[in-house]
Amino acid sequence: MTTIDIGKAYIKAVQTGDQATLGELLSPQVIWHQPGNNQFSGTKNGIVEFGAMMAKSGGSFAITHAHRYLANGDLVAIEIQFAGQREGAKVDQPGIDLLRVQDGKIVEVWLFSSDPEEEDQFWGK
Repeated sequence: MTTIDIGKAYIKAVQTGDQATLGELLSPQVIWHQPGNNQFSGTKNGIVEFGAMMAKSGGSFAITHAHRYLANGDLVAIEIQFAGQREGAKVDQPGIDLLRVQDGKIVEVWLFSSDPEEEDQFWGK
């Protein structure tokens, strides 16, 4: 699979809640960079820390659309739209998911938000 194929499979797994496929795509040592200044911000090291963050988020957000996939070597940038709702708070904004792929696995992920303050308010401390 190309990096773009892996990016498309990642988006589909996230959109459909396919944890098995997501687990196959992510390296057990994945490094996850979450933006902002909220309860999820910072670097998560490994699938266990990533999984704990996802469990705590409680399925309160979704990638509603992936607009385009751009590859450069082992990197794929995905222009997305994401939205969420929890406890009366809402978020809906464009962003970028940047994946680094090595040996067919996603080994590092950087998320970028178009409105970090809105995302911080949504997730809270």
